[in-house]
Amino acid sequence: MIKVLIADDVQILRRGLEAVLSTDGEIKVIGEAANGKEALEICIKHSPDVVLMDMRMPEYDGEYGTRQIKTHFPDIKVLVLTTFDDSETVQKAVACGADGYILKEMENEKIINAIKTVNSGINVFGATVFSSIKQTMPVSQPSAASFDISERDRELMTLICDGCDNKEIAARLFLAEGTVRNNISKLLEKLGLKDRTQLAVFAVKNNLV
Repeated sequence: MIKVLIADDVQILRRGLEAVLSTDGEIKVIGEAANGKEALEICIKHSPDVVLMDMRMPEYDGEYGTRQIKTHFPDIKVLVLTTFDDSETVQKAVACGADGYILKEMENEKIINAIKTVNSGINVFGATVFSSIKQTMPVSQPSAASFDISERDRELMTLICDGCDNKEIAARLFLAEGTVRNNISKLLEKLGLKDRTQLAVFAVKNNLV
């Protein structure tokens, strides 16, 4: 069971999200918070697995809440769920340690899938925020032309961009899960990238997916 905390200053939206998430048997909403400080306090008491965090809230906003939660509870996943995808807001969330960033306009099923994906340890970022994330990457990031990108590499990057975990990638490519994990590690090493998020941005930036 994935324990979820909803942090948003709009009560009716919190209740609506709780109703949506309650339709999935693998998710349980264990609390609601109206700002970042309340979210931190609930994390201290109830240790959720995932926090759905709005960015713009009065007094203690999502930036404060995300930073405090990731500082004190690095294993708790923070998935930003907001209406804003401007560069400044996205960069603040990433800098604070957010594990994902999606928009409220997403379909209910996709929000549920994003929660499950983030909980499994995979970063999730909506398609419209990629351009903002790119601006946070160092100018020294490698270009596709510098490396021998195979068709299998492209397949891996495409599925990672689709939010697939290792098990799902293995099933689609008819490979062992361990083989997928090793191939992704080798690809990250070859490209000089740190994680799946950078790999996804690299793929999009270089038109590989």
